[in-house]
Amino acid sequence: MTDTRLMAAMRAWLFAGLCLLCGHSFANQASTFRLLTAAKDGPPAAMSRLEASDPLAWLDRIGGASRQLNYVGTFSYQTGWRTETSRIVHRYVDGEEGERLEVLDGSPREVIRQGKVVRCVLPAQRTVIIGQAGTRGSFPGRLPQNHAELTGNYRVRLDGVERVAGHEAQKLVLEPRDELRFGHVLWAELQSGLLLKSQVLDAKGEVIEQFAFSDVRIDGEIDDELLAPRVRVDADWRTIDVGGDDELLFENQWVLRESLPGFALTTMMRHRNGGTLQMVFSDGLAAISIFIEPAEAGVAARGAYPGGGAVNVFERIAGGHRITVLGEVPAPVVQRAAEAVEVPK
Repeated sequence: MTDTRLMAAMRAWLFAGLCLLCGHSFANQASTFRLLTAAKDGPPAAMSRLEASDPLAWLDRIGGASRQLNYVGTFSYQTGWRTETSRIVHRYVDGEEGERLEVLDGSPREVIRQGKVVRCVLPAQRTVIIGQAGTRGSFPGRLPQNHAELTGNYRVRLDGVERVAGHEAQKLVLEPRDELRFGHVLWAELQSGLLLKSQVLDAKGEVIEQFAFSDVRIDGEIDDELLAPRVRVDADWRTIDVGGDDELLFENQWVLRESLPGFALTTMMRHRNGGTLQMVFSDGLAAISIFIEPAEAGVAARGAYPGGGAVNVFERIAGGHRITVLGEVPAPVVQRAAEAVEVPK
């Protein structure tokens, strides 16, 4: 993978919020990248009886719990034949989040977050990636805090109480209203609202991606030692800073000839490294990120390929530019988005 493609992948991880664990793109160029997010002030409040019967109130509670609680736990990520296990420590003090995420399988990987700064440490590549936290997070912080758009795109309902990782959990089902998005099933701990398990379902109702705690301790003190980095970074390691000086855009010549129903443009920016343009579209839950950069001479686009888990990718060359679309949506949708990008005249 060239530096340009590597940078595009890392930007996707840090800014689009499309998948979980950094480092997969180095190993197989088809990975998932979910980011860590900022929190609102104040701990999650107890639910009233009326709120407990309202699925949208549960979504709001889930959205805040992962950011405003202290917790330590082990969870697994499953997609197809692949399973990975990670250990997470999360602390919320005086309105600021601290988090350490360690991948326990295969090559060591570590993500450290303090406030808005995120560091992804990849020992096998002797690389550190630094960026700013965005608006969505890794499991269990996968849900945005604003769910106003969801009901137009998903039917949301409660589906009883089940036991997950030793805790009683409220089950929620989000059924897509059309073929442009996947279905989702969520399990939230009854007392705190912390997300304990989540599944992404395809059109046949089959699970294509799952995150689930096997054990978790909610609340309690979190010592500084639990958040301290475990991987030693030497002076000769490469550091990639993908945040900070990116330029937010309010006018842009690149547009979609055909809109994607239910998806709205939420962010448009030009990245300082290489000048890559990025547009992010969201339906309130799923995200689609479009990257536009100068095409590399003699390198063909890959077309459609899986990005890992629920993520699909499509690349095309048009007007001397490489257009790469990553989305937590079915494969035909990312292709539709890529082919709808109109080249400026």
